Amino acid sequence: MKKQVLALSIGLLAISSFAQKKELKAAEKALKNNDFAGTLTAIKSAESLIADADPKYKSKFYYIKAKALVGKKDYAAAVSTFDELVAYEKESGKKTYSGEVSGIKAKMSQEISNEAIDLYNNKKDFKAAAEKFYLTYTLSPKDTSFVYNAAISASQAEDYNSALKYYNKLREVGYTGVETQYVATNKVTGKVENLGSKSQRDLMVKTGNYVKPEVKVTEGKSALIIKNIAFILKKQGKTDEAIVALKEAREANPKDVNLILNEAQLYYELKKMDEYGDLISKAIALDPNNESLYYNLGVVSFNQGRVTEAKEYYKKAIALKPDYSDAYMNLAVATLDKDKEIVEEMNKNLSNFKKYDELALKQKGVYQEALPYLEKADSYKRSPETVRTLMSIYDVLEMTNKAKEFRALYKSMQ
Repeated sequence: MKKQVLALSIGLLAISSFAQKKELKAAEKALKNNDFAGTLTAIKSAESLIADADPKYKSKFYYIKAKALVGKKDYAAAVSTFDELVAYEKESGKKTYSGEVSGIKAKMSQEISNEAIDLYNNKKDFKAAAEKFYLTYTLSPKDTSFVYNAAISASQAEDYNSALKYYNKLREVGYTGVETQYVATNKVTGKVENLGSKSQRDLMVKTGNYVKPEVKVTEGKSALIIKNIAFILKKQGKTDEAIVALKEAREANPKDVNLILNEAQLYYELKKMDEYGDLISKAIALDPNNESLYYNLGVVSFNQGRVTEAKEYYKKAIALKPDYSDAYMNLAVATLDKDKEIVEEMNKNLSNFKKYDELALKQKGVYQEALPYLEKADSYKRSPETVRTLMSIYDVLEMTNKAKEFRALYKSMQ
């Protein structure tokens, strides 16, 4: 009786082995003919038999299935199947196909990357581009810039959950975005071009088509990543989490001015001007020659009614950047702030001619004080606002020719 059972078991194994061979042979034939759908149909038939298959058949099963999925451009499933193949061969100790996987993945990586770029640049399908960029990263984990591209694409698609996942992945892997570029100047176009590697750049210089070889290190993206994480969290109504993210990043990099400014910007948007001003002051302590920081402090001070303080900040900004048109304009606005009270008093004294004339004279004094700042702002960056304001002041100061000139100019700008 035992012999009969054993014989029956051997018979079943033989039938199973025969079926495996038959289905895999059919799948292999279809694959050679680039019939990827037929390959996967045959593979599916063999799937139920593969669990107890001989290692060589099991490896072949994964390999053929993965290759067919690559052919159908179902890259995500192909990657998963290749990973199963490598894991199985590592466990079994028989590496029949594992050696081919890295080469196939590299080719897939290039194809998927090209598709992602096309989806982003030409088809504007940002969600699909994000998925492709991230899939490229799973194939080439050393190139974390693909995760950054995925995060940017997902943000463009307003798929904020995915974008947040990708940005957090960047933080997890320690991505900085700093790149070393080997550049040279194209003699024909005069443009500086990134030539990839040092050897490639040196080769191009030797041809005589390029000159001035240089090494450039790009600015890091760590602060921008944190800023984008905070933006997404704020967009999702998670303001407290956004602040925490920025604070943590700032604690880890206390001398990073950009991180301070990103947190300051968040407070500004939340209309928490005290916190904003405090952070700008900290930024100035780290970067005392940054004219924009003084300008921003001027804006905060003016909005909080500290006009004299605001004017001092604007003057400091101008000292660092003598052609700072916006600072001149805001300095003029701060100077003209006194005009509001004077006008109110004039309206109260319409019948008191002596008082009214005194106030009118005082008003002219304010306008004369603001005039040089406005003229500087207009000279460095003319706009309808600078022209209109100057036209009005020239009128009040009875500078007839100037008023006429600027009235015509303002009309031409409409």
